[in-house]
Amino acid sequence: MRAHTSLHPRLGGAAALSALALVLTACAGSAGGSTSGGEAGDGFDYGASDEEVAAALEDLEPVTITYQVPATSQDSPQAPLGTEFKEAVEERSGGKITVDLAWNQSIATYDEIHDALADGRVDMAFTLPSYDPAQFPAFNALNNMLGGDPSSPMVGEILANIVAADVAWGTPQILEEYEAIGVTPLVPVMASGNYYSICTDPVPDLEDWQGLQVRVGSPAANDMVEHVGGTPVSIAGDEAYEALQRGTIDCTLAVLSDVVQGGFFEVAPHLGYPTETSFPRVAGAILTGSTVDSLPLAYQQILFDGFDAYFHGGMVSTVGSKVDAIELANEGDGSIDEASTALQDEIRSFAEETRGEVAESGIIGEDIQERLDASRETWQAKIEELGYEETGEFADFDQWYDESTDYRPIAQALLEETMLEHRPG
Repeated sequence: MRAHTSLHPRLGGAAALSALALVLTACAGSAGGSTSGGEAGDGFDYGASDEEVAAALEDLEPVTITYQVPATSQDSPQAPLGTEFKEAVEERSGGKITVDLAWNQSIATYDEIHDALADGRVDMAFTLPSYDPAQFPAFNALNNMLGGDPSSPMVGEILANIVAADVAWGTPQILEEYEAIGVTPLVPVMASGNYYSICTDPVPDLEDWQGLQVRVGSPAANDMVEHVGGTPVSIAGDEAYEALQRGTIDCTLAVLSDVVQGGFFEVAPHLGYPTETSFPRVAGAILTGSTVDSLPLAYQQILFDGFDAYFHGGMVSTVGSKVDAIELANEGDGSIDEASTALQDEIRSFAEETRGEVAESGIIGEDIQERLDASRETWQAKIEELGYEETGEFADFDQWYDESTDYRPIAQALLEETMLEHRPG
């Protein structure tokens, strides 16, 4: 029986995940696309049969991939972001690839995760380039373009995430930012979920936001809060619960998976949401590091082809957590309030100004708005063709959402129509 090769052997004591870096034979680019054949071995075509994949993997040693996800545990509403990908990759590889999920920031914090990917401490991770606009100006330019669209609990989330990935793959400035630091995108821009206001008191009206202390997680959210009359506060997400409890802040802008995971409704029971526009998003990315670029080609291809499982898990987390959030909000003493027309008008006005500034800057091309509009039109039609639809409103989402919804078909469409040119090999 052949020995099991692990990219990250376990060590005792404080060095629980000390890296054992592999010899690096490839540079970052389009998901390991710089390697093909040769020392990387033979790969297989996208859509190949299980038998063809097994043949390509026959002489390869098993490996373990460490994938750091934002979920705090297996029981977190964010866990599917990792567990669905893990299951698909392990099954497709016949067990030759083991995906070891590292919870939350257990190996590297968000401010060091890109270095950890580049130097081999982590093989794959959810990261937040939006936290570092100086290093990732092109990424943040696209992130700033994603706010302001009409907001809906399911179809809107699918569309935002598909469009963000689609446009990002076609934006060389974003891909070059990753190449410059030695990491490779599986999802160059992940729109993540809609943001909602979670507050200690109801704040549905524009006047409610005057002087409001609001925790934000991106430069765009910071500027939007100022635009509507509030005072933005920049604190770490894991400090938001205590800040709300102590009254240091009045609200946090957050995705509902974070709200459920963090128990925020215990201290801030009032949920606010827009419909005709949306709060700025804090986009993330799914990246692989130097160790994945040095894997055999067939292994790189299995990881890349697992995008549909990742996307399904991401949507299960993003969309499914809204069911839990609405149920929790209804159980408590809080409220679920749609933002007033005046407040939504100001949020939309901010988004339009921001989009104009990004386009004028040319950071990701002067045609970025046209490219986004075209992508939205294309993928809105595809979403409808595949039968995704909403049959109710956000406030009663827990009553009509089908938790068996499969998001793989729309992800496979993106793989086939946009991503295949970036596939390793």
